[in-house]
Amino acid sequence: MASVADKITQTVTERGPGAWVWTPGDFLGLGSREAVDQALSRLTKAGKLRRIGHGLYDMPRFSSVLGGSAPADMDAAVSALARRDGVRIMPDGLVAANRLGLTNAVPAKASYLTDGASRTLKIDGRTVRFRHGKPRIMQWADRPAAPVVQALDWLGPDAARDAQVVATLKRSLPDDVKHDLKQNISDVPGWAAPLVLSIVADQKAAA
Repeated sequence: MASVADKITQTVTERGPGAWVWTPGDFLGLGSREAVDQALSRLTKAGKLRRIGHGLYDMPRFSSVLGGSAPADMDAAVSALARRDGVRIMPDGLVAANRLGLTNAVPAKASYLTDGASRTLKIDGRTVRFRHGKPRIMQWADRPAAPVVQALDWLGPDAARDAQVVATLKRSLPDDVKHDLKQNISDVPGWAAPLVLSIVADQKAAA
């Protein structure tokens, strides 16, 4: 019969290096919590897994550029935290605006919004800040249009009304995001509703 360590190794190998971050809770179907903790400790000491934070593990990916292990995937680590702690987490508005091409600014530290408690953690040697988000923003978590709503909220009424903002989003957003915005326009701040209407003006009705 395969040991818990063997089962964990098989699971992480199937995912591939650098593609996932795990917590002990992800493996509880393979054995008791004590057995899982012992197996994770042995696999980490053997170099098969890497501990990147309190209760966070990955299978590091080799980087030819660095000549060693690549940094942990921060989004995967944050997803693991969300699963473990039963909270919703999203990149903050500045990150969302940057990814949408609405600003060249980048945060000095990795920063996320959560419906859990505000806190600062060390993940793979990096400082990561989690800030309790507004309920009207957090309700968009895991929805296609979440980054757009976050970005608009971060820009604020004045900056978001810039014609270039609307033009960029209208041109670049995929149909599923525009559909989500159109269907849930009542959930955006009142000042943002006219902007959303302009962004989704060419959205076709769903079949």
